[in-house]
Amino acid sequence: MADPKNDEFLDDIEAAEAEAYADEAEEIDTEAAEIDALRAERDEFKDRFMRALADAENARKRADKDRREAQQYGGSRLARDLLPVYDNLHRALGVAREENAADALIEGIELTLRELTNTFSKHGMTTISPQVGDKFDPQQHEAMFEAPVPGTKAGEIIQVSAEGFYLYDRLLRPAQVGVSSMPAS
Repeated sequence: MADPKNDEFLDDIEAAEAEAYADEAEEIDTEAAEIDALRAERDEFKDRFMRALADAENARKRADKDRREAQQYGGSRLARDLLPVYDNLHRALGVAREENAADALIEGIELTLRELTNTFSKHGMTTISPQVGDKFDPQQHEAMFEAPVPGTKAGEIIQVSAEGFYLYDRLLRPAQVGVSSMPAS
């Protein structure tokens, strides 16, 4: 016959084992849930990272395209405003081919130069117009040659070959000048 104490003892062991098994199963379920949550979070971060990477690449491509377009077509406003100057020079050449057209040619060229200067001003260009006798300034002038000219001081402008230009506050082209190299006496 079976001993009731022994059966009770076996039942307690089975209950304890079942409880330990249940605790272990619950712990495994919790760990699995945490792992699943971490995987989902990882996948979400990976997706966000890939989207951010794609956005950055698209922004780089757009900026590159904008830069190329600005480089190619940035001067279109200036070019469009220079078309009347071209037309006036073309007309002046037509007049120059006629006989006794010197006065009309000179007037046409003066008007064209005035229109060109106005177009330059409209687009932020100003001229650097040094005069003979001015002091050479390396920030605005480019010395094309030096020559000892009596009656001048060293560093004095003796000839202006070409005017210079600023585009707003940036030097576009320095004025090209000849400079006196007369030694100090």
